[in-house]
Amino acid sequence: MGKRLSDKRPPYRRILLKVSGEVLMGDAAFGIDMATLAAVAEDISSVVAAGFELCLVVGGGNIFRGVSMAGRGMERASADYMGMLATVMNALAVQSALEKKGVNTRVQSAIPMDAICEPYIRRRALRHLEKGRVVIFAAGLGAPFFTTDTPAALRAAEMGCDALLKGTSVDGVYTADPKKDPSAKRYQQLNYQEVLSKDLKFMDTSAVSLMRDNGIPIVVFSIREPGNLLRVLSGDGIHTTIEDRKSQS
Repeated sequence: MGKRLSDKRPPYRRILLKVSGEVLMGDAAFGIDMATLAAVAEDISSVVAAGFELCLVVGGGNIFRGVSMAGRGMERASADYMGMLATVMNALAVQSALEKKGVNTRVQSAIPMDAICEPYIRRRALRHLEKGRVVIFAAGLGAPFFTTDTPAALRAAEMGCDALLKGTSVDGVYTADPKKDPSAKRYQQLNYQEVLSKDLKFMDTSAVSLMRDNGIPIVVFSIREPGNLLRVLSGDGIHTTIEDRKSQS
């Protein structure tokens, strides 16, 4: 039996969790910290045990960032393709960590690489979710000039998700970077237009617009705190919710 959730639980059943690659670094300068990876996998497994359907997008910034390398002189498209391959490595790492905890998973890549994972096929991904498997989407959209925010938003819409949760190193969306400005204030709720008009840079504007157009809430929280994912989904954890005020009730 999974944990019983509180009466404050938001009305989310199927979610897409977006985790930045930097989260997997832990306190290291690059790469994957195994203790951090195990902690993230534990959080995900507890959510699956609680009865949620979950799909996942993991960034690749802990291994390779296409934008930063393009800024150093590398041709942008090639740099972005290298970044997509980094997301595949992270997806395989997360898959391994989850399966050690008994969670059934499938990795689907937008760039076909049949020897190590499935190609992205929407109907197959939906079937996996219906069977209780965690689906990990890798390689972004399979095209350059996008960060992993936009593929996460697109997959959330394609999978019919009730919410897109963005797990970061901070516990929500702030008026400024709280790591640089100690006076920054955390928003509890925002609507999509406020995010765009205030130019709050926690997520690409194209991803925010896609979630607005499909009426899918965005929930930003800290995934570095153990157990926080389930607390947020239970209605208890600290987070920021972005959705249209009209849809709130």
